[in-house]
Amino acid sequence: MKRRLFKYITILLFASLTLPTAVIAQDSLATSTDSLQVVATTVVEGVAAAEAPATLDSGNTAWMIVATILVLMMTVPGLALFYGGLVRQKNVLSIIMQCLFITGVISILWIAFGYSWVFGTSFMESDSALGAIIGGWDKVFLCSLTLDTLTAGNIPEILFALFQCMFAVITPALIIGAFAERIKFSGYVVFIILWSIIVYNPMAHWVWGGGWLQEMGAIDFAGGTVVHINAGISALVMALMLGRRKGYRTIGHPFTPHNIPFVFIGTALLWLGWFGFNAGSGLAADGLAANAFLVTHLATCVAAVVWMSLEWFLYKKPTIVGFCTGAVAGLVAITPAAGTADVLGAFAIGGISALVCFFMVAYVKPKLKYDDSLDAFGVHGVGGIVGSILTGVFATQAITGAEGVQGALYGDWNQLWIQAIATGASVVYSAVLTFILFFIVNKTIGLRVSKEEEAVGLDISQHGEFAYSENE
Repeated sequence: MKRRLFKYITILLFASLTLPTAVIAQDSLATSTDSLQVVATTVVEGVAAAEAPATLDSGNTAWMIVATILVLMMTVPGLALFYGGLVRQKNVLSIIMQCLFITGVISILWIAFGYSWVFGTSFMESDSALGAIIGGWDKVFLCSLTLDTLTAGNIPEILFALFQCMFAVITPALIIGAFAERIKFSGYVVFIILWSIIVYNPMAHWVWGGGWLQEMGAIDFAGGTVVHINAGISALVMALMLGRRKGYRTIGHPFTPHNIPFVFIGTALLWLGWFGFNAGSGLAADGLAANAFLVTHLATCVAAVVWMSLEWFLYKKPTIVGFCTGAVAGLVAITPAAGTADVLGAFAIGGISALVCFFMVAYVKPKLKYDDSLDAFGVHGVGGIVGSILTGVFATQAITGAEGVQGALYGDWNQLWIQAIATGASVVYSAVLTFILFFIVNKTIGLRVSKEEEAVGLDISQHGEFAYSENE
């Protein structure tokens, strides 16, 4: 009896000791199985994410829609008012009409084939030598783009095409400042169309569309070479070849602007629109856009104050036109550097651009006696050159990142050399092609109005309209 009782007690003790161990082992096995399932699920999800197509970024898209509107506003009404206020009242409508015409016709040409020439890829993908000059024909009329076609920043490519359209619009509009008050509208129409096709499109492809300057490593964040040097050099060529306005410099001083409040309003709209121009060029609502916004505003303020101070010191009176001109010079110069320069660069580029542009406008132009009517070359051409070169000095990895570009100030002198080559190439190409186009159009259609038409004003002689009633 005792032996049997001992046996049962032994069995119970053994069961009480082994049963928890078995349960723990079973739980451990279940836990291991669950862990393996989690790892497997994570791997599958990771592979699926890698294979999933990019999705539209609504934040970036919303910002780029706003930036596109801002850049359009720079031309109409911004530049139209800025230039319109600087001319005499008998020519203000001609300026507005020229800006309106450019906005309409260049937009059509850009969507038709301009975008494809600049950002197409068919020539490059086929290893054609033409790929270094123009992109191709694969995006004519945006035929290969759908609502779901995304580009950098995960924004619709059709939006990117429209954003770039606004750059194609404002660039030839800047040239208007060189030949204001004396150009025949019919000749102007033909010249501007040819210039946009033959000069602007290839240059934009070289720098932004994968062309040879971009391959070389040239920095042009938002248009120092493509927009401002391109337009500014062409403006100088046009001013020289078209000749001076009737009475220019014989009255003892430049022609007086007819509406300085227009100049102020135009400058304000340009200043505001330039935030879309520069901060939008990163194609995302991120820290780079914020920095571009910051340095654009800062360089503009510095340049405007420096220009005003120079006027005040040299001519004893600070002027609104001077302040506005300085602001535009700062906007121009910071444009190529907005994606690579920090606060130090903004201060330096703003100040230096104001000094150099002021010298060109106040001393060089009167000395050489060329009639760059509204200082398109003195501000946009010279400011673009200054900004493009200084980009190679003040680019910093604090903005571009640890593997990004940096300028001579931070030890990379090669980048300065690259910027000099890009600047020189832009100057030569713009000057030579503009000279050829001027010669052709002037010989076939004519570019300058008659002395009688110039005397009565382009508003009447070219468009048959008055800006102001005769009682005013």
